[in-house]
Amino acid sequence: MTSFSLWDILRNLLLAGRWTVLLSLSTFLLGGITGLLVLFARTSKFAGLRVAARIYIEVFQGTPLLMQLFLVFFGVALLGVEVPAWLAAGLALTLWSASFLAEIWRGCVEAIPRGQWEASAVLAMRYTQQMRYVVLPQALRIAIAPTVGFGVQIIKGTAVTSIIGFVELSKAATIITNATFSPFTVYGSVALFYFILCWPLSKYSQFLERKFNAAHRH
Repeated sequence: MTSFSLWDILRNLLLAGRWTVLLSLSTFLLGGITGLLVLFARTSKFAGLRVAARIYIEVFQGTPLLMQLFLVFFGVALLGVEVPAWLAAGLALTLWSASFLAEIWRGCVEAIPRGQWEASAVLAMRYTQQMRYVVLPQALRIAIAPTVGFGVQIIKGTAVTSIIGFVELSKAATIITNATFSPFTVYGSVALFYFILCWPLSKYSQFLERKFNAAHRH
């Protein structure tokens, strides 16, 4: 019987952890871009765009991420297109995260006083110019803390992708446990890895929130 040292376990988890980090970063970046587009549609002057954005948000927030993964992974396969696990995971997480980021940012945009919109309208600015030059720069300060906080949820969400065969931390933990028969050591190490990834982001989010609140009071 092959024996595995603690270092063997940790080394293999670290290798899988690279994919967790990469998937989290790509999801945050692509989800942010998609979420920004949904935000523009959600706050648009056109009723059709607002309705479409609202339906998108409610669908992706109102259904489990696991079901969304299954639909992307198996649904696209029904069209005769083979989807790699990493691509299905990235696409599902991007669409899921965009729905939450769009709503987070919408709340920040709506926190900007209506006088700012009216003043920019007097200057004959179009909607996109109002958002770009007046509203979004102010909303950004409010949005930083909750956006960083949601980054923690993205990291945790990557664990669900193991169900479709994407080998990140959770999937690697299952594989290593089956080989070593040391579930406590393996899953304890995985929990520690997630904590190391998520805790600094959580504390940084709290710091930014306190900083913004202090600046707002002054």
